[in-house]
Amino acid sequence: MGPLEIILAIVGISILVIVHESGHYLVARAFGMRVLTYSIGFGPTIFKYQPKDSPTVFKVAAIPFLAYVQIAGMNPQEDVDEDDPEIFPNKSLFARAMTIAAGPAANYLAAVVIAFFIGLVGWPSWVETILAEPVVAHEVQEDGAAYAGGLRAGDAIVSVGGEEVPTFATLIDATQSRANQATEYVVMRDGQRLSLTVTPTERLNAEGNRIVFERSGEPVGFIGVAAPPPAPYPMDKALSTAFAYPIKLTALQLAGMADMVEKRSTAGLGGPVAMGKMVGSAAQAGAAPFFAVLVLLSVALGMFNLLPFPALDGGRLMFLIYEAVTRRRPNEQLEAAVHTVGIVFLLCVIALVTVRDIFGEGPEAQGTRQLRVEESAEPAAEGDAGDEPAPVDAEPSAGTPTPAD
Repeated sequence: MGPLEIILAIVGISILVIVHESGHYLVARAFGMRVLTYSIGFGPTIFKYQPKDSPTVFKVAAIPFLAYVQIAGMNPQEDVDEDDPEIFPNKSLFARAMTIAAGPAANYLAAVVIAFFIGLVGWPSWVETILAEPVVAHEVQEDGAAYAGGLRAGDAIVSVGGEEVPTFATLIDATQSRANQATEYVVMRDGQRLSLTVTPTERLNAEGNRIVFERSGEPVGFIGVAAPPPAPYPMDKALSTAFAYPIKLTALQLAGMADMVEKRSTAGLGGPVAMGKMVGSAAQAGAAPFFAVLVLLSVALGMFNLLPFPALDGGRLMFLIYEAVTRRRPNEQLEAAVHTVGIVFLLCVIALVTVRDIFGEGPEAQGTRQLRVEESAEPAAEGDAGDEPAPVDAEPSAGTPTPAD
């Protein structure tokens, strides 16, 4: 990533965290709670400001990836005045629950708003599987393998070699691995399901050199099909998609986490570095991919913080649920100890995945097919379009962001 992409990555992630903490802050103030600190980032303070007659000190710290708000009395071990009406523990159960839930809710609201405006412009192609949009051949090169096999522009491609292709990226992947192999392409045309036999040809670069996979040396397949460009949605579809998309993302991310638990693997877990690479790579692809990744991360941030784990918003809500059910407050020392253990554990996980993201293969690199150019005597095909190798980060891998709190 270049300097601009790095800056955009930092700004994008920081905005999501600011949105999260602003949710906590605004709801706390709405219920009359005293907020002592609103900090963007952590580490040494580089700027701070306290408005006149305000109890809140607004700070900007050196490391912008995390943020927090300090609400008076929220720490279970904090000395409090039982007669102080502005501290967290002296507010109603409803007010406390709403304040804690407001952070994740703000992330979901931001995701809806951003998704709505992306819909008005046009979603990037890697979102198509989540939005359940068909994989449509926008253009079919007349001298290419797809046209020779009977595939035409407007066909919706369902499967390749018996494997479903829910996104254009998976279509590219399935095609690239089948050079010189007669393959069944199932398409939908005018409501009819057709089975076509297409033999992907070997991919050549502009100089006529053969492109092969780095590890295997096998040729890269090409059929001459181009994806449709992003198309704007009408207002009503953009609005409905904006609400449906975060829900679908949440379901996919929870399924991904369940899969990690089942496989006892952290392969899909990413920290600040992985998120930064994802946002930076999306920024290189254009505005729509950049904001689409922000939607994905905003939903992930909100969902992750709602998990019933100590130190997260969901963990704090669990203690409030206990209070609501038993009609008595949990032991303050026990609650403080539980959250402390949770914070230590999360910091250790963040440190481990960050080291892996820097020195090892992060989630964004897994499963990537490395390509290289091999000298070839074959002439380059003229007018080749479509089925270019997908960018490494065109379709963000499932991952879990670090907590905002």
